[in-house]
Amino acid sequence: MSNQLDLLTLDNELNAMIIAGNALAALDKFYADDVSMQENDKAPTVGLEANRQRENDFFSSLTEFREAKVLANGVGGNTSFSNWFMDFTHKDFGDRTFTQVSVRTWEDGKIVKEVFYYGLDSDFTE
Repeated sequence: MSNQLDLLTLDNELNAMIIAGNALAALDKFYADDVSMQENDKAPTVGLEANRQRENDFFSSLTEFREAKVLANGVGGNTSFSNWFMDFTHKDFGDRTFTQVSVRTWEDGKIVKEVFYYGLDSDFTE
């Protein structure tokens, strides 16, 4: 199997875990200890523990989760992307229905960088 197919397999497995509600377990399986995760052009959160806390804060503040699905994904070089549709209610941000693109940089089977791109109407820092 080529590196591109291997990376696509990893990306698909990660996405399936997220959809199944296992995003925090996916952090341990797929993310490097020094991972950098960033929302649009905001400052990145660096380190697995800091990102685990950020993700835990987000997921624990969901009051209703209606849907998440991958609309498209692909791989090029050591990068994968997933175009997501999300629909949920968050205690601080209210109702959110939007699309987002996650761009992941991989090294040795682990994500070292992930950037989430979404429209300003979906900005979670209001």
